[in-house]
Amino acid sequence: MSRNKLDIVLEDLVIESVAAEGKAVAHTAEGQVVFVEFAVPGDVVDVRVTRKKKAFMEGRIVALKKASDQRLEPFCKHFGVCGGCKWQPLPYDIQLAAKQRQVYDQLVRIGHLEVPEFQPILGSDKTVYYRNKLEFTFSDKRWILAGEDPQSLSDTQKLGLGFHVGKFFDKVLDIEKCYLQEEPSNAIRLFIKKYAVDNGLEFYNLRENRGLMRNMFVRTTQDGQVMVIVCFARESEWIPRLLDAVSEAFPEVTSLYYVINSKLNDSMDGVECIHYKGDEAIYETMEGLRFKIGPKSFYQTNAGQAYKLYKVAREFASLTGGEVVYDLYTGTGTIAQFVSAKASKVIGIEYVPEAIADARINAAGNGITNCEFFAGDMKDVLTSAFIQEHGSPDVMIVDPPRAGMHPDVVKVILDAAPERIVYVSCNPASQARDCEMLAQSYRITRVQPVDMFPHTQHVENVCLLEKIA
Repeated sequence: MSRNKLDIVLEDLVIESVAAEGKAVAHTAEGQVVFVEFAVPGDVVDVRVTRKKKAFMEGRIVALKKASDQRLEPFCKHFGVCGGCKWQPLPYDIQLAAKQRQVYDQLVRIGHLEVPEFQPILGSDKTVYYRNKLEFTFSDKRWILAGEDPQSLSDTQKLGLGFHVGKFFDKVLDIEKCYLQEEPSNAIRLFIKKYAVDNGLEFYNLRENRGLMRNMFVRTTQDGQVMVIVCFARESEWIPRLLDAVSEAFPEVTSLYYVINSKLNDSMDGVECIHYKGDEAIYETMEGLRFKIGPKSFYQTNAGQAYKLYKVAREFASLTGGEVVYDLYTGTGTIAQFVSAKASKVIGIEYVPEAIADARINAAGNGITNCEFFAGDMKDVLTSAFIQEHGSPDVMIVDPPRAGMHPDVVKVILDAAPERIVYVSCNPASQARDCEMLAQSYRITRVQPVDMFPHTQHVENVCLLEKIA
């Protein structure tokens, strides 16, 4: 171990296993836990400590002394700086095993829940180019890479269009090629950046809230439809010029929008998406059902895995055709409509009004007449009076955001006492907490992890909870 006033370097650590939050685990000679980024079990590394606590340390590799036999060469040149795809050096089977273990740890070791034997995690058929939506941010002061001299860079060379770096809200890594979304995603991003640079359009300054070019989205479907949304900080005569250029260069763009956002944050809440050219929406299909995806619509970002996830939810629901189903956090009503053919009635509730509007349009377009959708905060909409009016649920399907369910919602679910609860979660930690609250009346009878995001630590999980007799 070497030490100076600025840092601590731990030498010759042996990486033992993959841990939570995408890090790997090693121990010092004294037995202290060290969490290390971008490491693979079997690596022997020197690690610079970036955080020191009483029970553990965190650090980054400064020297790879011996590479693990399992280590893969990262396929993306931005690996290690970009905040995404941290598990590129890990073989996919190790990633899946780590995610399955993560779900087990959250439910059993941390949540202290009794669970049956897990079903094997469902891996993604595509491990690159699997996303159907990406957001890119403009910055007039991009992240400066190691080895670059900021003083020698021109103002133009400091411009960036890409992803936020780590925990820095105002630092953007300029992306040359991203492996998350099929073409023409990369080509469109690079074209818009070049057009803006060539024409002197001011890139946004995130700290000072000034500039014109703010951010952009690309959405795609499995059959090749493309939606582009360009966000500007103010009105400008350059907006139609840029959009016309995009439309001419990329005839495959089927839907083109722009946004004027002068707020202090990039949230799309409260801003109008202005339809400029092409279709008003793109459409994804699943088992003959057609789902409208507008500029603000929520749709699972890995469409292929979403189909597997929804099939699990439908299987766990065990519907026979006579059940009343409540689909909480329904989004655009995808799960609600996916299970509707096997239910008597489905009630979908969602916070975002635009999503509910899309859900109603989707249901009508799909000829589904037994789904009703309601917009509002879940804890305010889902009340005893609401349930009395619309019918007691036999089955509840819940798919909340990462934070999980509000305690008031859990209480209403317990009072409603459905026979089965199918809990779909993107965060096993909050899922474990909520299941612990439900454990007074329900037991977990099936668990199915699903990998929606290869090369990341994130995992979806589905739990079936059945009422205790």
